[in-house]
Amino acid sequence: MEWNKTYHRRKICVIFFGVLLCAVVLLGRLVYLMLFRGDYYSGLATDLQQRERKIKAARGKILDANGEVLASNKSVCTISVIHNQIKDPEAVISMLVKELGLPEEKVRKRVEKYSSIEKIKSNVDKETGNRILAYGYAGVKVDEDYKRDYPYDDLASKVLGFTGGDNQGIIGLEAVYDSYLQGSDGMILTTTDARGVEVNNIGEERVEPIAGNNLRISMDANIQMFAEQAAEKAYIQKEADSVSIIVMNPQNGELMAMVDYPEFNLNEPFVLTGEYEQYVGTEEEQDYLNQMWRNHCINDTYEPGSTFKIITASAALEEKVVSLEESFYCPGYIVVEDRRIRCHKTTGHGAESFVEGIENSCNPVFINIGLRIGADRFYDYFEQFGLLEKTHIDLPGEAATIMHKRENIGLVELATISFGQSFQITPIQLATTVSSIINGGTRITPHFGVQVEDTDGTVTESFTYDTREGVCSEETSETMRYLLEKVVSEGGGNKAYIEGYEIGGKTATSQTLPRSANRYISSFLGFAPADDPQVLVLVIIRNPSGVYYGGTIAAPVAKEIFENILPYLELK
Repeated sequence: MEWNKTYHRRKICVIFFGVLLCAVVLLGRLVYLMLFRGDYYSGLATDLQQRERKIKAARGKILDANGEVLASNKSVCTISVIHNQIKDPEAVISMLVKELGLPEEKVRKRVEKYSSIEKIKSNVDKETGNRILAYGYAGVKVDEDYKRDYPYDDLASKVLGFTGGDNQGIIGLEAVYDSYLQGSDGMILTTTDARGVEVNNIGEERVEPIAGNNLRISMDANIQMFAEQAAEKAYIQKEADSVSIIVMNPQNGELMAMVDYPEFNLNEPFVLTGEYEQYVGTEEEQDYLNQMWRNHCINDTYEPGSTFKIITASAALEEKVVSLEESFYCPGYIVVEDRRIRCHKTTGHGAESFVEGIENSCNPVFINIGLRIGADRFYDYFEQFGLLEKTHIDLPGEAATIMHKRENIGLVELATISFGQSFQITPIQLATTVSSIINGGTRITPHFGVQVEDTDGTVTESFTYDTREGVCSEETSETMRYLLEKVVSEGGGNKAYIEGYEIGGKTATSQTLPRSANRYISSFLGFAPADDPQVLVLVIIRNPSGVYYGGTIAAPVAKEIFENILPYLELK
């Protein structure tokens, strides 16, 4: 009996000390969690109790050289639902179908989905958003948002680019300068109970968004309009595939305009228009959207034809293999190895000086001087002039020059290169290289971006661009300006001549591959004033119907542009 009592006392003691030990351990754990891990678990609890909704930041504006707004924002709404907070799902579904014009099946699927928050539709106009808000349905959220707005619709569409549903730049300047334009999104924080229902007596926390910075560019909206009007007229009259126009300052590379007609509506960038409209709803729709957005000025290469004779003449003058007074003879063709290469004037130009050869755009003259330079040295000049590098323009997708390898350039290849065939460059590369030759020999970088400004207009960053001196000598540059002025005043570019102005330029007519297709590219490159170039214009008309000579159809387009912009720029 005494043994049993002792045993029970010992058992009670063991249990007591066991319970005490557990209590001490639990108390220690509790103290540890409260003192050392309290902030961590408090944060977890807050995360579970709070629901986040983004407030999109206003994207920065894109401003032209004069401060004209080319891209801004329109206030819209994003409509979302929170499943756990909806009290009358059928009423909510019916209302959203009616107000948003969405299929019932789509709305029902999102309303009935168990998630923290489900977006129904973004970019909803403010009036519709206010009507939805007025219903007062629990679980339906109407949040402020922004949609990109382009006041001029299709003006410079392939340059400006556009944004996607997340307000992020997709193509053009919107994509290149996205980090400056984006800004920082804000946040709305709401507290919920265990069921996910908002606690009414606890207000929302709001983190305000920070608007993006504005981008000032060198484009002048008025000059862009002049160029687009001229492009549209040429496109319609010549029933062309497309018309490209570049207007730039050859002294510093600032681009005043860039047109690739037809353009597209920036406010409806995913809607196929014009010749592409027939592909709406087809499997190829996205491919044709990509084509519609494509900027031929930078994304595609072509054979420049006779405008390239500017580069050949410059190389010959630098190499001192020709003089202005030197005489040539053109019988209408020239034989190189086993190839008979004809002049555009098949009856020949007869006896002519080098100056007249440029005025007449005579192929045999340029083949002769190309052969004098030689393949190896000519390739050196391709490198010296920067033709084998990209221009590094501040637009995405620039194509590179397509050129023979140095060791593969024979006499026939050299002959055809001399007058602008058998290789390909981009229009922006041609405009940049010629600018570098006529401005005194400084290779410039073509660009639109000038500076970044905050919402008050204060400049926060100014952009600088690479230059390289010594592309050619000042003497060669001066001689080329003189020769190209003669082309317009007395030669094949006379349809670009304007009384009272000295304009330099060069025409071109090149044939696309395959040659048997008889498709042509007509172009004219001009600049003014000829003695001190301040503006350069390049016009390219692809596959025109009827007459296709550059001097006949492209030069008048450039003349129309010069007639508008020279007085506008107050250039005498």
